Amino acid sequence: MIHKSSRRRWLPAGFALLVWAVPLAGGEKPANEKLATDKLTGQIAAVIEAPEFKHAHWGLLVVDLQTGSPIYELNPDHLFAPASVTKLYSVATALDAFGADHRFETPVYARGETNGQGVLAGDLILVATGDLTLGGRTTADGQIAFTNSDHTYANGSDKGELTAPDPLAGLDELAKQVAAGGIKRVKGEVLIDDRLFDKETGSGSGPRRVTPIVVNDNLVDLTITPTAAGQPATVSWRPQSAIVQVDARVETVAVGQPLAVTLRGDTTGGLVVRGSLPAGHKPLVRVYEVPDAAAFARALFIEALRRAGVEVDASPLIPPPNGGALPPHSDYARLKALAKFTSPPFSENVRLILKVSHNLHASSLPLLVAARQGGRSLADGLKKQNDFLARSGIDADSISFGGGAGGASADFVTPRATVELLRSMHARPDVEVFKRALPILGVDGTLSESVGPECPARGKFVAKTGTLYWENLLNDRLLLTSKALAGYGATSAGRPVAFAFFVNNVHLPQSAETGRIGKTLGKLCEIIYAAE
Repeated sequence: MIHKSSRRRWLPAGFALLVWAVPLAGGEKPANEKLATDKLTGQIAAVIEAPEFKHAHWGLLVVDLQTGSPIYELNPDHLFAPASVTKLYSVATALDAFGADHRFETPVYARGETNGQGVLAGDLILVATGDLTLGGRTTADGQIAFTNSDHTYANGSDKGELTAPDPLAGLDELAKQVAAGGIKRVKGEVLIDDRLFDKETGSGSGPRRVTPIVVNDNLVDLTITPTAAGQPATVSWRPQSAIVQVDARVETVAVGQPLAVTLRGDTTGGLVVRGSLPAGHKPLVRVYEVPDAAAFARALFIEALRRAGVEVDASPLIPPPNGGALPPHSDYARLKALAKFTSPPFSENVRLILKVSHNLHASSLPLLVAARQGGRSLADGLKKQNDFLARSGIDADSISFGGGAGGASADFVTPRATVELLRSMHARPDVEVFKRALPILGVDGTLSESVGPECPARGKFVAKTGTLYWENLLNDRLLLTSKALAGYGATSAGRPVAFAFFVNNVHLPQSAETGRIGKTLGKLCEIIYAAE
């Protein structure tokens, strides 16, 4: 296969074209510079020309962060599926729209009269305004907690972990404020106003329904813990609620036996868990996406109110009549605000999304940007993203996006546009917020296992990962549509760099092999680090 280089010369696939910013007179380089060039080219070629990449397409660009001078490039202006590197663009746009210090405020209003005994002859209305965690990940020091393997991806592996904070903390805080405001009984309904933007389907794995109201990522978390071989495993879940009913029969099998656990929703709204888990295995996390996020939040809020001592006549098990008639938005100005929950700063949302590659939250960003600027749809948000990219000096015409997370069929970028974005962000006052949010090579987030502890580049690069694959049913294997990495680093001599690595269309025997290709991109970071 033939690739066209940026110099309009035809080169064999995988051949690395090195371009230097300031060619010397006569086109000749000093001997030491040529040796360094040849060494770098040879080292990278040894990686990307491996037999497993026979059918793959590579796009690589490494530039001096300060000057923009290219250090290495291969197909920098070709389009590649970026997978979750897309989130760099979504987050940058949202950071520009909201600002790092923005805090989402979720209010609760009373509609109706309250008598002297604290009885509300009317409704409570919680208005969703874009808080993607609603206190459910907030730590004691005000940060949003994350684990290296987020629970939203738990169904795809046995590595999923739960964060420590109570997922109902925000709802409990709102309920306590309602009680502290003198409300002792709600005779009407409890409603969730989720009209902030149009409902959408997100891209990528994990929860798919993008809605303005989000409690625990709109998931029920199940933790399955083995006991002794031949005995039932224990199954616990959160959040605990009357609307979450679980029928679990999971057997603990002998060490070495296969893990086989299935989870499905039944026709009555309950969850059915079946299968087997080897003795000695670490607790297994599985998640279930609720079919109606607003109904889920409503039920959980009713139960929070009751825990706070507020009697609620409405049942969490029965939807409000006619879906619950919400007031016109203009009416909130005259309704009494009983409670307000304030989120951590938006910089913490940025950190969560990029560290763990959070698909649901990233898919929400274009819609939140649209809502902030008077729109409602995904298309509105992506148009605002186009405006942001143009203002940032990035060639938006070289980019195609169909969503905010990186799993849409329309998602394609060039290495050059991605590096331009990185350099543009590096010139902003909020650059440290952006860089702090990126996974650290070999240390945390989705880069925690990309290199070993002995790698000299470990901790020296921060970057967004991307992984997208599909089942190849013809050959009973996988097609890795994209493995990607883009971010910041430095050479061992201290030269700062911005880089974008993409490899598309690699045949793999199983999904676990995507991690091995991730280590290949980690190896490229190591090569760049060693460059002179």
